[in-house]
Amino acid sequence: MVRIIAFLAGLFFAGALLYTVLLGAYSFITEPPAPTAEKWVHARFPEKELHLASDGPFGTFDNTQQLQRGFQVYTEVCSNCHSLKYVAFRDLKALGYNDDEVKAIAAKYKVPAFDPNTGEVKSNTGVAADHFPPVVYGGQGNPPDLSLITKARHGGAIYVHSLLTGFQPQPAELLKQFPEATTPTGLYFNPYFANLNIAMPPPLTADGQVSYKDGTVATKDQMAQDVSAFLVWTAEPKLGKRHQTGWAVELFLLFATVLGYMAYQNVWRDKKH
Repeated sequence: MVRIIAFLAGLFFAGALLYTVLLGAYSFITEPPAPTAEKWVHARFPEKELHLASDGPFGTFDNTQQLQRGFQVYTEVCSNCHSLKYVAFRDLKALGYNDDEVKAIAAKYKVPAFDPNTGEVKSNTGVAADHFPPVVYGGQGNPPDLSLITKARHGGAIYVHSLLTGFQPQPAELLKQFPEATTPTGLYFNPYFANLNIAMPPPLTADGQVSYKDGTVATKDQMAQDVSAFLVWTAEPKLGKRHQTGWAVELFLLFATVLGYMAYQNVWRDKKH
């Protein structure tokens, strides 16, 4: 009796689930979701291409000049609004800076320090062991910390590069089909942002906005590429070593698999019929 009741209960729930699935499929076919401005725009503005030395399973950060240029773009353009709270000044040695250069960079910042004796928070001159201090932003919105931004956004560096170079007027065809999608005052249209309208004004406004120390021509696209490469490094500075370790593990597992198969053949060779 118990089995019959359990069978009927399971049959009931299976039937209810099947009914729900079929009803949802029928509703989707007969009443498809209405098109949205976001889908219309994202279909016509695919993310731009970007090729970095860190791409792929063999990627490394061997282009330290580009990473230094990206750091320069961050400090001169992005650091007014965005912080790098997970990056320590001494980490910059991986970009090719020596100890004196790192100390000089850190000394340009005021780092909050808690005094356990008085309970006060004071500002001290930064040292190599300190992290980049938080940025106090008084404008509209809440600019995100950029330390892990390329891991927090789908597309990573490609998303960052596309966003930085994607500011433009709204397409007339978009406003014709979706008049309600007009960008509100105080926001800026960017087809690579999730809801198309972003509070951040275009940070890269003109070619030559940054004067690169290595003589590279600082076009807007070049600056966007360089800061994107730098933010890949801030998100995963050990990427090159992780790739090396991963390939070593892969080779070991392949060798162990072959060795195990040969041992299997040797042990069971006379046992098979």
